[in-house]
Amino acid sequence: MTGVFLQARLASTRLPRKALLPLAGKPLLLHAMESLKKIPAQVHALLTDPASAPELSPLARQTGFQLFVGAPTDVLDRYCAALSAFPVDTLIRATGDNPLVSWEMATRLLAQHRRLRADYSGYFGLPIGCGVEIVRPECLHLARRQSPDPYDHEHVTPYLYRNPQSFALHRPLAPKEFQSRHSLTVDTQSDLDRLIPLFAALYKGSPIPLKDLTEWIRSQEASHAE
Repeated sequence: MTGVFLQARLASTRLPRKALLPLAGKPLLLHAMESLKKIPAQVHALLTDPASAPELSPLARQTGFQLFVGAPTDVLDRYCAALSAFPVDTLIRATGDNPLVSWEMATRLLAQHRRLRADYSGYFGLPIGCGVEIVRPECLHLARRQSPDPYDHEHVTPYLYRNPQSFALHRPLAPKEFQSRHSLTVDTQSDLDRLIPLFAALYKGSPIPLKDLTEWIRSQEASHAE
């Protein structure tokens, strides 16, 4: 059974309440949820903290996500607790500050992950904010037990790829036509401001295809180089 777990909360320090900020007429988080809902999975869950749950719950209901409330800052613990509530055997991890996460590439990566029986899978080379991570749940439980490092508990998966001798890692380079160093993650107001013209140009009411997105990025880079 496959689960898509999306983490989000409202206590961001650099851009407070960014999950609910408007982008193309919708809350930023909703764009991520609508894309992730297109991934073939038996569970779609929104993982948040107690303070954020009342305001994020309506978005979860709207998009068909189940809501899970867990630890505010120990995100690894939040994931492991959610895995007890939703006992999936394959976990797709995404974060709520990525409104342009690509369901297409997640689905492609999922097929590779299953075929290779990997512990961890994640693309290199996609525009930052378009990718997901796919993990075997047992590996996260192991990371929680073995790592005392707060960084591992805040960022969930670093323990795996910082210990490559212990895990079967699949970290392929993205297809050339989709490669970019462009960042589409929203951490600050200026990040959000950069996405407004992109959505104005490309958004048609459903998740933007990665092909359209990368072509737009290249056209903008070319125009700025002139």
